[in-house]
Amino acid sequence: MAQMDGQRAQQYYGLSTSVVIPALNEAQNLQYVLPFIPPLVSEVILVDGHSTDDTIAVAKQLLPTIRIVKQAGKGKGNALKAGFAACTGDIIVMLDADGSTHPNEIPRFIEVLLRGYDFAKGSRFLQGGGSQDITPLRQQGNFLLCRLVNMLFMVQFSDLCYGYNAFWRYCLDYIEVDCDGFEIETLISLRVHQANLKIVEVPSFEYRRIHGQSNLRTFRDGWRVLTTIIRERTRKVLLLPSPRVFGTTTYDVTRQPSAYE
Repeated sequence: MAQMDGQRAQQYYGLSTSVVIPALNEAQNLQYVLPFIPPLVSEVILVDGHSTDDTIAVAKQLLPTIRIVKQAGKGKGNALKAGFAACTGDIIVMLDADGSTHPNEIPRFIEVLLRGYDFAKGSRFLQGGGSQDITPLRQQGNFLLCRLVNMLFMVQFSDLCYGYNAFWRYCLDYIEVDCDGFEIETLISLRVHQANLKIVEVPSFEYRRIHGQSNLRTFRDGWRVLTTIIRERTRKVLLLPSPRVFGTTTYDVTRQPSAYE
């Protein structure tokens, strides 16, 4: 049903969807990502972070229409900023290249945006979500940081450090992406909230990375998330006229996404 809704939106309302995929040496993993991107997606942008393997060649082989953006700086935040700038779609979806976020959830995210939300925030800790990848230490850290954000910003997030998100492109007019690392997910969520945009949490399932090792470092990146939270809490916010009134809610699903074949 969600996929049909997205296809109808593209057909009847002329909406387009861009998918942004940061990638650094992910040649072995792209076969588990690119072929599964649903037809309702209008463009796929892979931001290459100075890969030394065949990431770009494999991406073009798997998806000849893919757009390649070469990252000027370093880090996931910098890569996403470059990808966002290249997007032409009405909706932007953030997807990982390592196989941990499955493209078959994209219609679910688009569906909730079509219901009137500005930002669809993936959560591994809602009913219908889950994770095969998160370690107990990272889960505890995410929980504590999420509690801190909920207390300081008066929100009700269930997940803070997760990168599967989707939003209308106009959200970029209300937020500035100015960080380089894995704290990017926290930064975007907080700035969307501070811009009084309407947020919905969407259950999502995180799979294990299939090949290679993650560039995430628990203590280093946890510290960067913490400093981002503190900085955002003390930052002076100039509110622009918002298209909607802020609210945080949960999108309910009763089934998990299908596993890789």
